[in-house]
Amino acid sequence: MSNRLLITGASGKLGTAVLTHLLDTHGVQPARIVAGSRAPDKLTAVAARGVATARVDFDDPASMEAAFKDIDTLLIISSDALGEPGKRLSQHLAAVAAAKKAGLRHIVYTSLISPETSGIHFAPDHVGTEQAMRESGAGWTILRNAWYMENLMAAIPSALESGKWYTASGTGSAGYVTRDDCARAAAAVLAASPTENKVYSITGPQSLSVDDLVATLNAVYGKTIEVVQLDEAGFIGGLKAAGLPDILVQIIAEFDKDVKQGNMAGVSDAIATLTGKAPTSFADFVSALKS
Repeated sequence: MSNRLLITGASGKLGTAVLTHLLDTHGVQPARIVAGSRAPDKLTAVAARGVATARVDFDDPASMEAAFKDIDTLLIISSDALGEPGKRLSQHLAAVAAAKKAGLRHIVYTSLISPETSGIHFAPDHVGTEQAMRESGAGWTILRNAWYMENLMAAIPSALESGKWYTASGTGSAGYVTRDDCARAAAAVLAASPTENKVYSITGPQSLSVDDLVATLNAVYGKTIEVVQLDEAGFIGGLKAAGLPDILVQIIAEFDKDVKQGNMAGVSDAIATLTGKAPTSFADFVSALKS
């Protein structure tokens, strides 16, 4: 049986990091890896390292049928089709169906933390994808990634400049995690050739409120940033006034509401268990930004 690995969305930030960790952290031979993207011309860097590339377009079943041949383990990185209701789920279901048709042994998927209770509008896409994987007949691993620390870059620069962090999250907290730590966890799962069906919550080391985030920023940067709590309508109005795109306004507002309601709280030891290395703290993340 083939032991080849295929990563979808391989030209994106998460996919690129997964490939890097497979090659450099785990020493997986390039001949085992296929990097899939709807734009394979963006994969020249990994191709130069001996990694095969393939066109993988979730909207084109024929591309997946060709790419998934002789693949053992597939990583489905959730797509970025957030603007059209239903499209993201249909893409994921098409990928799972193609994997089933190809007879793949195991599917790994990047999901969302607590998707069943989340109020974020794309959470049902993750629930539906997870269910399809469980029913596919293939083995499966679900990586429920917490909110990226990198997503906070929509707020950190303005908070450092203005001295105020606006939020509607109340005293709720989230287990923020770096994108690279999510990639390390995914690469570790792929490199280990998983045999069990597992769900992992992929979080950072601490569940942090906005007060915690601001306290860390103040300590690292020597600032006196103030947390300004707003109601949901006021928060949305402020985001719109800042000129953010409507889809980003919606996601940020939904995230803060989820945090306030406790849907993003809690941490796990999954990253350390899978990789042997603790996840990056928010203090280390912002210190790296400063340096």
